[in-house]
Amino acid sequence: MAKLLGNLWNAVGIGALLALVVLFGFHGDNPGLVNGIFRYLHVLLGIMWIGLLYYFNFVQIPTMPKVPAELKPGVSKYIAPEALFWFRWAALFTVITGLGIGMINGYWLDALLLKPGFRVIGLGMWLALIMAFNVWFIIWPNQKKALGIVDADADTKAKAATTAMIFSRTNTLLSLPMLWCMVSQGALGGV
Repeated sequence: MAKLLGNLWNAVGIGALLALVVLFGFHGDNPGLVNGIFRYLHVLLGIMWIGLLYYFNFVQIPTMPKVPAELKPGVSKYIAPEALFWFRWAALFTVITGLGIGMINGYWLDALLLKPGFRVIGLGMWLALIMAFNVWFIIWPNQKKALGIVDADADTKAKAATTAMIFSRTNTLLSLPMLWCMVSQGALGGV
């Protein structure tokens, strides 16, 4: 079992196969299947995105000052770039699948325009769009400088690290109302 599940992609592949068995075994003839698939992917990718956001803010950023100097390159050269890869792509595909859900169900424009009945989900969509913008156009470019992925002098790296951290914290702040909007729309309505 350790040989099989010791490889992440084996575990992911087996999990995906099991999900497909459930999908087609229980819902294969359901007319809402495409909507269900988009919702599933939206939640899965959202968990990855927000999970990594929380990892950075609750684990990596507060822990880095405690890490001995000789060990910091292990994080900055290996862990952080890999985590940032999954972070930014999960953000993008979470937004794409969320917009897809809105399109499939015919409410994406009403939601983005914050029309009555769609204000809550619309607000959640706007918060997610702002957060995804922050990931791709502020956090990632600054992290590339801070981590030495692109050349920058020491002052630029320090400033970039602070900027990336502030916008990461901004996304943490925005994630709380965004998540409320996403989960409460269906249960409480969208006034």
